[in-house]
Amino acid sequence: MNHDTDPHRYPVTLNPVGLATPGGHYSHVASGNGMLFISGQLPIDASGHKLTEASFDVQARQVLANVETALIGGGSEISKLLQVRIYLTDVAHWPLFNQIYAAWAGAARPARAVVPVPALHFGLQIEVEATALL
Repeated sequence: MNHDTDPHRYPVTLNPVGLATPGGHYSHVASGNGMLFISGQLPIDASGHKLTEASFDVQARQVLANVETALIGGGSEISKLLQVRIYLTDVAHWPLFNQIYAAWAGAARPARAVVPVPALHFGLQIEVEATALL
């Protein structure tokens, strides 16, 4: 195998189909040495529409759909998650998010952090980043 393209040894970056084009100088997914890193995902649909006016429930479900799209596009899956970091603009949303997340993650129970923050880009309410095995 050509080591320059081996995702298990050398860095590879990509922007999977089904995710909006990144809004800055980054890739949605980076992998190397058997690990997959997913940049912070916001509630933005594949066409680039920001769900700023949507309810927290809708925003949370979109973010998790984006994380799953990134996982699959990068060659991984929910069951291979190692760590998930959640940023919330209102910690009062924590119980609802935990319910939505538990249904989404199923049997997977990766390490997790929930971080209350004062604000996120575009006035959105949630951002999620993750690390997984390939």
